[in-house]
Amino acid sequence: MRFLVFITLILIITSCGGKKPSEDDFLKSIDEAPVVESTVDQEMINAILQQIPSPLEISLMLKESGLNYNSDLLNSPDNRVNYNTNFQKAINLGIYGTDLGYTNIYEQNQDGLEFMAAIKDMADGLSIGQFFDIETIGKLASNSQNLDSLLLITTQNFNSINAYLQNQGRSNLSVLLLMGGWLEAMHITCQVANKVPDNKLLKEAIGEQQVVTESLKLLMDLYGEDPSMKGLKEDLDPLWAEFENVVITIEKGETTYEVVDGIMIINDNSTSSIVISDETFKNITTRLNEIRSKIIR
Repeated sequence: MRFLVFITLILIITSCGGKKPSEDDFLKSIDEAPVVESTVDQEMINAILQQIPSPLEISLMLKESGLNYNSDLLNSPDNRVNYNTNFQKAINLGIYGTDLGYTNIYEQNQDGLEFMAAIKDMADGLSIGQFFDIETIGKLASNSQNLDSLLLITTQNFNSINAYLQNQGRSNLSVLLLMGGWLEAMHITCQVANKVPDNKLLKEAIGEQQVVTESLKLLMDLYGEDPSMKGLKEDLDPLWAEFENVVITIEKGETTYEVVDGIMIINDNSTSSIVISDETFKNITTRLNEIRSKIIR
């Protein structure tokens, strides 16, 4: 969910010479493979971002859950030294962005500084550090009342990064940034919902992501032949399947009109109901944990 504040791996194989390469060596070879040329349509990205709940919505739900801040839910900033490939850096940059948003919600400024350092390392490693004004972001992230401003900067940055990476033929990294942020937000929300099983709002927020998963699946399909994305896509397929078990019913309401400051406003009064069974919630949580464990290790 759009905590996105800035906005798997594949099995080790035996080499021809009989020497078994390390996982880092294998990932490096995958990372340096030619990228399958695809472009990430900006309208599709914006549509996905609009579908993901804002930080204010999520923060309200988390705070109302009554649970205290828990850094164990997050990817430790210390893990950044383990990320050596562009794949690892990009997807964990998205994850760290979400984690920074979580620390912001609970006003954990010291932890926030550590996540900003991790974010800068990942961004610099991808040669996109110029898009991150760490000083400005740090000031905004020090106060949870600045979430809207932080979100605006985040969205603007992501648009600039996406355009830059597309021009360089590295648009697959844009998808990884977005995917990492979404996976981490889902992970945090599922973990909180698991501790407060009676919280209907949290589970509905998870179920609503069924719509988002369709768009994310399309993005991943663009890179189905990219060696660095193939393993992630295969890991995500079972997660998409679990979301198909969520039942979303939309009841059309009468459209109404009103004039606000001389402007005609059209109100869509349709309502929706979201049914996510305990079994589906459990399976989604399990799949997320499996995918995330591979990514952050």
